Amino acid sequence: MISPLKKIELLAPAGNFEKLKTAIHYGADAVYLAGRNFSLRNFSGNFATDEMADAIAFAHNNHVKVYVACNIYPRTREATAIADFLAAIGNIGPDAVIIADPGVLMMARKSIPHIPIHLSTQANTTSRETLLFWASQGVSRINTARELSIAEIKEMAEDAPLEIETFVHGAMCISYSGRCLLSSFMAHRDANRGMCAHPCRWRYAVVEELRPGIYMPLAEDDRGSYIFNSRDLCMIDHIPEMIGAGIHSLKIEGRMKGLHYLAVAVRTYRQAIDCYYAAPDAYIVPDEWRKALSGITQRGYCTGFYFNNPGHQSLDYTQQPPDDTPKFVGKIIKKTGPNHLTVGVRNKIYAGDAIDILTGAGPTESNRIVKILANTGGETPVAQPNDTVTLEIEWPSACTSNDMIQQNGKQTDNNISNR
Repeated sequence: MISPLKKIELLAPAGNFEKLKTAIHYGADAVYLAGRNFSLRNFSGNFATDEMADAIAFAHNNHVKVYVACNIYPRTREATAIADFLAAIGNIGPDAVIIADPGVLMMARKSIPHIPIHLSTQANTTSRETLLFWASQGVSRINTARELSIAEIKEMAEDAPLEIETFVHGAMCISYSGRCLLSSFMAHRDANRGMCAHPCRWRYAVVEELRPGIYMPLAEDDRGSYIFNSRDLCMIDHIPEMIGAGIHSLKIEGRMKGLHYLAVAVRTYRQAIDCYYAAPDAYIVPDEWRKALSGITQRGYCTGFYFNNPGHQSLDYTQQPPDDTPKFVGKIIKKTGPNHLTVGVRNKIYAGDAIDILTGAGPTESNRIVKILANTGGETPVAQPNDTVTLEIEWPSACTSNDMIQQNGKQTDNNISNR
């Protein structure tokens, strides 16, 4: 078990190069990414081999580690392609390769012995004996099965010969360790090969055989029932317990999530971890952290299996977003003056909008857009998605390039009337 005094790693998803830079900007210690094949998120963008080399170089220049996922369960016909992919990984030097399949692990140990191996949660490691087996096979870190409690993880971590990684935030699969066949049956897309259609997120109803076409919800909800849909994991209140369990790395789920989700999640957990180590006995969760996490893409939160059987409180039947969800406005490209920001716009914004700037270091800055200046230099009342504009803001800001901007819901009466 690692010492609680050794700072726990914050591990963030990087579905593409922009997301990698965002994760690093907001304080990730490590990122996980994948090539175009052989990972469980084939639709997240991912990296060609040359792009991956550039991503690893960028991360290492910023003192951030990179773990490359190769965690599908392959077919025999793919052996040559996987061997080629592993060889390419060996040449570009990530800090680890993430594997689930024993055959791929054997190939990696033979072809890239200099690259550490991390075992995916897909391998569903649930006991100390299994942990010891994987250690004997050359694995240097395991991501524990989602089904384990913190107490069980702590028991496994005691004097463990390898590192332990667990999820701290994000979506959870309804199936055992994520090994699901629903997508294969219903959409002909294999979830264990990176093509999950997420049928557990779909709405379902009951149909009685003699009443075809009459759909009866399984819950008191006229929009249907999300009978398979798990709430998302959120462990922001339990950072001390996770650190105390001897966990080495806290992993945020979400290679397919957007920039706003990534920025807020990484930023919030970075602050939480840093606050804990600064004063372990005084750790509290301020309302600002909870509000920030409630405002990003999510299906309601729970603590998963970490405190034993989650029961029905982990099932989300509503799909209702929070009433005050902030809208992601855009990313700061550069700061051209104390009150002037060049911004890549992601959602429609108006002059007069109240905004929050999510700084990479420091507190959230509240401000207001005074003017929007188009590329031509002329003033415009509104900026559309994909525009690049200059925002004149009311108060000088300490923000930097790559900081994210979101609305905080306090638009002026005049602005609201124009919408």
